[in-house]
Amino acid sequence: MTAAHPLDARLAALLPPGSLYTVGGRVRDEIRAQIEGREAPVADSDYVVTGVRLDDLLARLRPLGRLDLVGASFAVIKLTVDGQTVDIALPRRERSAGPGHRDFDVQGGPGVSLHDDLGRRDFRMNMLARALPSGLLVDPYGGERDIRARRIDILTPEAFREDPLRMLRAAQFAARFEYALTPATRAAMVEAAPRVTSVSAERIADELIKLFTKAERPSIGLELLRQTGVLVYVWPELLEGVGVEQNEWHAYDVWNHGLATLDATPPGDLVLRLAALLHDIGKPRTKQGAHFYRHETVGGEMARAMLMRLRFSNDLTEVTEHLVRQHMYVADPELSDAALRRFIRRIAPTNIERLFALRAADIVGSGLPKRDDSNERFQARVWEEIARKPPFSVRDLAVDGDDVMAALVRRGAAPRGFRGDQRVGAALQWLFEQVTDEPEVNERTSLLRLLETYLDEAPAVSASET
Repeated sequence: MTAAHPLDARLAALLPPGSLYTVGGRVRDEIRAQIEGREAPVADSDYVVTGVRLDDLLARLRPLGRLDLVGASFAVIKLTVDGQTVDIALPRRERSAGPGHRDFDVQGGPGVSLHDDLGRRDFRMNMLARALPSGLLVDPYGGERDIRARRIDILTPEAFREDPLRMLRAAQFAARFEYALTPATRAAMVEAAPRVTSVSAERIADELIKLFTKAERPSIGLELLRQTGVLVYVWPELLEGVGVEQNEWHAYDVWNHGLATLDATPPGDLVLRLAALLHDIGKPRTKQGAHFYRHETVGGEMARAMLMRLRFSNDLTEVTEHLVRQHMYVADPELSDAALRRFIRRIAPTNIERLFALRAADIVGSGLPKRDDSNERFQARVWEEIARKPPFSVRDLAVDGDDVMAALVRRGAAPRGFRGDQRVGAALQWLFEQVTDEPEVNERTSLLRLLETYLDEAPAVSASET
């Protein structure tokens, strides 16, 4: 039986009997939950309404909430009620009109059957509907059978050629559900692999995000993309690690080590999972015998380029690159307190937890037993130092740029109304170094005294020279 959505009953009350169906992923997941003996999720719901004209449908829905009509070649109504938005559509059929995933001739309306609408979807397991409010399952293409068999199957051999985005969806579904592609589906994916270049970078990224954030073992999807030839058109850099052996500290080649490290991270944290996959991406290009000199630097540059190519956000790209560049840190539990603070400053407190999680996954991904407890002892010291809340950036100083500018004006080293130059930043950085060594001096009187000492000894630079 369906897991009721808050809008199910309200929609059914406004529409003609027998016209309302929930479709696609919600129905699939309800069947999966029933088979696996767990509670069905209360998920977002897409609806299809049969036998009703668009103008009549709009009139019936208008009392419920805000309506927005989207779609150039077919109409989808976005209904927003109490801050929640669902899609409601009339049945439609599609015919491919070109190589891209948006190149379709679409017909929609009350003259199109529900079976036709279901048949245009990506895989049989998603070609499902459930009548509301009766809960009757509509399954003309054997979707429930595929779910029970834990398989992913297409309806026609042209499925991937018509919509190449489906190849990325096949990979993320295979990983999320741990389902296997049928031989015919795999063969069709191999044949259509080059067509993935017609899919926009943003759409590819969307599917990869689902793969990394929702799958327990994203490696299943990436390995499928590699075996079917799709990955070479998406992230060919990953394939450079196939067969590249490492050293005695690793049981796997670079490719399989990256996958194992990825799988060792928890779902949900996209940045951490991307960093885990890409942390050793620079190794094949830096291999010298058993060594990979500066692979973290080269890898950071490669990670940035790969993420930017798929239009990932700047913030996500920067943090991922930073983690890749820093993953080779030395976990020395005997570091001095000042050195420990410089480590925290270099990584930034906001990135520490992810970096430690990356190191833990890297160890698991090596395929060999952990050598000792040095990482744990080092991490304990780092957390203790963070808890003490010493200054970790110039912004944490008890003085600021206004204090430095005022001191320069008082000394006659800058004119009245001075707005700052490179001397201000240099002075603050010097003060920061002092409090890194001795956090207890980070109070205003002490820092102002140190500032005078610094300005006494600093080379004279006038504002006109900066």
